[in-house]
Amino acid sequence: MAAAPLKQAFGGTSSSRLAGPASRRSFATRSRLDASYGFIGLGQMGYPMARNLRKKISESDSLYIQDVNPAVCEQFKKEVGNVEIVESVRQVAENAETILTVLPQPYHVQSVFREMLKPDNLSETTRVKTERLFIDCSTIDPKTSAGVANATASARQGRFVDAPMSGGAVGAAAGRLTFMVGAQPELFPRVEAVLKMMGKRVLLLGPPTSGIKSKLVNNYLLAINNIATCEAMHMGTKWGLDAKQLAEMINTATGKCWPSEVNNPVPGVVESAPSNRDYQPGFGTTLMLKDLDLALQAAAEAKIVTQLGVHAKELYAAVQADERCKDRDFSVVYRYIGGKE
Repeated sequence: MAAAPLKQAFGGTSSSRLAGPASRRSFATRSRLDASYGFIGLGQMGYPMARNLRKKISESDSLYIQDVNPAVCEQFKKEVGNVEIVESVRQVAENAETILTVLPQPYHVQSVFREMLKPDNLSETTRVKTERLFIDCSTIDPKTSAGVANATASARQGRFVDAPMSGGAVGAAAGRLTFMVGAQPELFPRVEAVLKMMGKRVLLLGPPTSGIKSKLVNNYLLAINNIATCEAMHMGTKWGLDAKQLAEMINTATGKCWPSEVNNPVPGVVESAPSNRDYQPGFGTTLMLKDLDLALQAAAEAKIVTQLGVHAKELYAAVQADERCKDRDFSVVYRYIGGKE
């Protein structure tokens, strides 16, 4: 009975043992006072998030880390300390009560959870004291997220919530992310306590997949706002207006938006913006293309007709294909359209 959702979520043949005593037993518990955390995915966002988590949890709490790049784990341990590097995501699941995943693509999330949830070869030496909480902070599509949530419930290995974030690498480093959570209300206090250690706002948007849907809506709007801001700033500077004065006016008027106020595309306007560092680092055009793809795909599945998203996707694809703009922050659209630097 439990095998079907796993097969549907991950593909292939799942073990029949999911329906047997092992799955009902789930991961056994052990009695101890200290909490245990796991973090899978130490990329541009995950690395600073995990660093902030380690700083906020008790010194006696455990943090197990895993990434496809072992060198990143070693670097993290050298820089942050007091962590345990494990070789597989399965080992994270066996040892941690609260497990966070920050992964690039839907298929990465599926692969990681397939390994964590399979019941084979449960370790008899590693146990946790409370029901596992899986917090997926990846930006993926609602269908995949729902599938993984159902697989987690079916495997009876813990509870799954979707909690993508907004704020970029700068927000992650500063611990000022906004998390959008899709979860059952009774889980939210526990989820909020964990995410507050890495962000400033944790919002419950509704049941599972609500966080993912909210994130895609936000980034769809961000993608279009960014293009509009780049075009507006280009228009103003081309007319001879001072870029800084123009931005100050916009940010006190009805044109105010995050791409203008925080991530302004014109060098010299906002000191902390990627535009002052040759548009690096930041939220790359490839990531924006990915999020637009996911949003448009989910919209199509819901029979929602979008007007601007397709055009925005075409522009970001052209920007990414331009060697002067490739792999830079998405505000590099300003350079692509001929903005004055």
